[in-house]
Amino acid sequence: MAEILPPPAHPALFLRAAAGLETERPPVWLMRQAGRILPQYRALRAGFPDFKTFVKTPEAAAEATLQPVDELGVDAAIIFSDILVIPEAMGLDYEMIESKGPRFPKVIENQADVTSLAAGAEAAARLEYVYEALRITRRELAGRVPLIGFAGAPWTIFAYMLEGGGSKTFSKARRMLYTQPALAHNLLQKITDTTIAYLRQQVASGADLLQLFDSWAGELPPAQYRTFAVPYLRQICEALPEAPKTVFAKGAWFALEDIGELPCEVVGLDWNTPPAFARARAGEAKVLQGNLDPCCLYAPPALIEAETREMIRQFGRRHIANLGHGVYPDTPLDGVRVFVETVKSFQWT
Repeated sequence: MAEILPPPAHPALFLRAAAGLETERPPVWLMRQAGRILPQYRALRAGFPDFKTFVKTPEAAAEATLQPVDELGVDAAIIFSDILVIPEAMGLDYEMIESKGPRFPKVIENQADVTSLAAGAEAAARLEYVYEALRITRRELAGRVPLIGFAGAPWTIFAYMLEGGGSKTFSKARRMLYTQPALAHNLLQKITDTTIAYLRQQVASGADLLQLFDSWAGELPPAQYRTFAVPYLRQICEALPEAPKTVFAKGAWFALEDIGELPCEVVGLDWNTPPAFARARAGEAKVLQGNLDPCCLYAPPALIEAETREMIRQFGRRHIANLGHGVYPDTPLDGVRVFVETVKSFQWT
């Protein structure tokens, strides 16, 4: 497939699809589309001493957000930020270690730690740099495509705050659910209150749709997810009727019925969830998003095109084309282009 820049996306396509309205083709964007796959991102990032400084510079975050729109012609922009700005705003600082990921020098261990945290509007007010990045991006987009805001889901943020980073077992976070459930609910509620205030301000600053990333959803058994995750997702969705919402719970195939009952418009799917399986459980009313295997983008162009078209065929209408996870940093840019161009050239018959 020739490497040509796709024509500008129709500005309403993504939001029409998210609302469940009929569209001429599926819209397409990629989780982590702003990042190391783009040479202009790497050049921009080189001007900052560390990731957090970059994220906290609104002009740079806005530029990174705009780059995939200009370079790839995707149908939506997603603000360049990180889900861990929430625990930091609540008073739990983190470090981003290059090539290793986040690390929290201090973690939550007891009631005193939870009590000491800021929450709600007080904590969300500390994230003005995100709101300013949204305002700049919205202005620079000038209506070309919609702008997605996002936050980590409460369970995922909770897991980071207890584990101090990623984990093979998440045993510290999961243990608290069994041994100190009241304390777990206390912390989850504080995270939820902060997330609601944060996302509300994102909408006021220009976000057209909000996505909740529950990255560690699949680490919980079904009963625990229903008790310690779903109620807080529901609170967030109910508190933000002013914007459409996507819930992406990675690995939580077992919770699709529960997620389907949330007041959100879109359900994001990882690459291990068959479209028919998801549709039967999430319900006909939901728009489904996903779910090409990110590793498919390493394949030859003809295979990427074939797999992408097969994904669209399996989902049918009421679908937003995306990967089943964020695009990996070493993914070939040519592979990303083929994926995007394949979706954009598709037409329903």
